[in-house]
Amino acid sequence: MIATFVLAAALLQTALALPVALPTVANTQADVTCGGRASMAAIATCVATTQATAEAAMEAYNADFERQGWLAADGRDNRIVYVRRKEGGGCDAFQVLAFAGQNTADPAGPAWLAFATVPGDVCAATPAAPVTPAQ
Repeated sequence: MIATFVLAAALLQTALALPVALPTVANTQADVTCGGRASMAAIATCVATTQATAEAAMEAYNADFERQGWLAADGRDNRIVYVRRKEGGGCDAFQVLAFAGQNTADPAGPAWLAFATVPGDVCAATPAAPVTPAQ
């Protein structure tokens, strides 16, 4: 039992606070279990919806994120990365992952949107490798 609490405390420490305010969106509800995915719940804030309403919900979230100054910078495979410049330089980022509860298309079936912080500064320049002159 004590090991469970220690593990839970360690997982909570790995979850970073979202840098974005999540609005209330129709046809979604908070799901602290992230559809029963404990590893996802440890690092993300999830909302549940249905497969039929997931796209409209994401469009509503996207419109609100744009109002908050976020730019959808990358996206593929049911994932979108949002970036916003910080006043002092650099950028904050978070990502949204959409997933369903089953592999078959079922409009009434469950679906989730998971919101998680991208750690670090995604706008930090990566030092280039030194160039060795040709001899």
